[in-house]
Amino acid sequence: MRSDTERNRRHLIKAAALLFENSPTPVSLAEIARHAEVSTATAYRHFSSVEEILHAFRAQVGSELRDFSVRQTTRGMARLEAVSRYWVSLVLEHGGAMAQMRSHRGYLERLREGTAYLTPQAEALTEPLRQTTEDLGLGDLGDEALFLWNALFDPRDILDLIKSGRTEDEAAGCLVSALRGALIGWAAARQHQGE
Repeated sequence: MRSDTERNRRHLIKAAALLFENSPTPVSLAEIARHAEVSTATAYRHFSSVEEILHAFRAQVGSELRDFSVRQTTRGMARLEAVSRYWVSLVLEHGGAMAQMRSHRGYLERLREGTAYLTPQAEALTEPLRQTTEDLGLGDLGDEALFLWNALFDPRDILDLIKSGRTEDEAAGCLVSALRGALIGWAAARQHQGE
């Protein structure tokens, strides 16, 4: 990509994130273009919709999480906790823009068909989750472990915990503990069902 093209794309993503963080009403592509200081036509050359910009933003944040996960020298639960805590900090950093990313389709469906914005996040978590379930003697839960993580670490719910008075550290700690319990319970249910 040419440098001005890449710059415009970055500005559009950043403008969308800022607008969604601070706007109680829907945001249009024209508004995003105005805040990015590019023409609406330029915005449409990069993104066909506001949803597409939000997907690019989510992929960017997911890439930050993946890069953090790759740099970790710990394994298993320690690595999973570090990556999960980093996710909480990313949600708090990006606030409302992260909470805008909700789909009417289920997580497993989108994950299994390779939805691009979920891929970096899944790459960040797959190995720490696999190591954790192995260390706990639970066997490999596969993408169902990702499903559980996603259910507990929803940006809307993280922001809700913070607004209800939990500190970032408390919220992250409670969520990691709940995830550990959920993994154990899920594995027990699968074993009981004979999977």
